[in-house]
Amino acid sequence: MRKNIVAGNWKMNKNFQEGLDLVNELKEKVVNPNCEVIVCTPFIHLACAADELEGSVIAVGAEDCSTHESGAYTGEVSAAMIKSTGAKYCIIGHSERRTYFKESHEMLKEKVLMALKNDLRPIFCVGEVKEQREQGIQNSVVEAQIKESLFNLTAEEFAKVVVAYEPVWAIGTGLTATPDQAEEIHAHIRSLIAAKYGKEMAENTTILYGGSCKPSNAKELFAKPDIDGGLIGGAALKADDFCGIINAF
Repeated sequence: MRKNIVAGNWKMNKNFQEGLDLVNELKEKVVNPNCEVIVCTPFIHLACAADELEGSVIAVGAEDCSTHESGAYTGEVSAAMIKSTGAKYCIIGHSERRTYFKESHEMLKEKVLMALKNDLRPIFCVGEVKEQREQGIQNSVVEAQIKESLFNLTAEEFAKVVVAYEPVWAIGTGLTATPDQAEEIHAHIRSLIAAKYGKEMAENTTILYGGSCKPSNAKELFAKPDIDGGLIGGAALKADDFCGIINAF
């Protein structure tokens, strides 16, 4: 059976001490959750967060990784470096990386392979922008993102991937896809996986929703059959809000 997951994406927020305080608050408040809980932090927090959360019910992930293994790439952080901190997950292909840093399908394919090579589970993000939603081409946009960056993987490799659907038009805008809109895309994603890797793989793949998920709407979203949790942005920066979403399970 696939896992239910609530993953927090801190983005570029929290200085070192603020991040440490939030980690310790979450460690106290997240007890016996009915889902897997992950915090994906900026690189400066990874080692400390993984150390503080060792033995707890909360796993740690990074927000990105390099396409390179090592070498003269100033400012880059490799998957091997991330793994060495104790992190277990890595977000790849977030819409902000695609938009602001022009990350291509090919680059994201390389990042996924690098994460898997270093025993990190990719949380691979897909989703359409407002104009694409208005044109009604959201299904084909998501299909291309998945096929170009993930469908080169073997079944064994793909089994380690978590997919996150983020309607880009609903991130940080206060807008939210309706549960029915989100479910429609999630079901489409699962059908693509079934066509490529078989029904069993599709049924075992965790697909998260990532678009302004809050304690107030999480329960309704998570009740949908193909929505297996959330990739949480702003609400992950406050322990009570994040716990409210976790408790939606």
